[in-house]
Amino acid sequence: MTDVNLERLKKLDCATLSDAMDKLGIEGVCRGIKPRDQKVSMAGRAFTILYGPIDPVAPGTVGDYIDDLAPGTVVVLDNGGREDCTVWGDILTMVASQKGLAGTVIDGPCRDVHLCLSLGYPIYSRSYSMKTGKDRVQVDAVQVPVNIGDARVSPGDLLRGDSDGVVVLPRAREDEILDVAEAIEVAEEKIREAVRAGKTLREARAALGYHALQSKPRA
Repeated sequence: MTDVNLERLKKLDCATLSDAMDKLGIEGVCRGIKPRDQKVSMAGRAFTILYGPIDPVAPGTVGDYIDDLAPGTVVVLDNGGREDCTVWGDILTMVASQKGLAGTVIDGPCRDVHLCLSLGYPIYSRSYSMKTGKDRVQVDAVQVPVNIGDARVSPGDLLRGDSDGVVVLPRAREDEILDVAEAIEVAEEKIREAVRAGKTLREARAALGYHALQSKPRA
């Protein structure tokens, strides 16, 4: 069955979606999360994992979840923004690429960046490093709400990534976000067309209400 909203999402960029969420008063920008490769993009629904410090009494693992994920899934890893160890490396990148996953989003670093670059697999992370998370962090929960760059991500939420970063659309409000984003995109394209036809940018913006496109409605 076609995921209609996912197909709509793929036609929009993160800047337009961010403007739409500003207009609706929704915080969906994953601040500080950047693409490792600005030439690729990502759109899909979230599979979430929450990490925590290793339990010295009953230590867990960094997780063996990848085999169970369907093509098109976005892997969302909340490593608490910590910079001292990774939870994603080259083997996971290889398997994710082979399975056709949409991409990976990490609040923390990734490693083995060379492989995601050579494969064109989208990874968005806070940074990159080489230090393993094994024996340092463990999976605390799977498919629970997590925090990625100050944005809340729940299982099944839509995520969009491009050269600007990552935004998350809460599932309960994705229809209205997409409606507003599409309207903004139409207005901005009309501004471009007007300028190409000879109007000044000032004239085109004024005619199409550019400066209020992302503003919240006044009470």
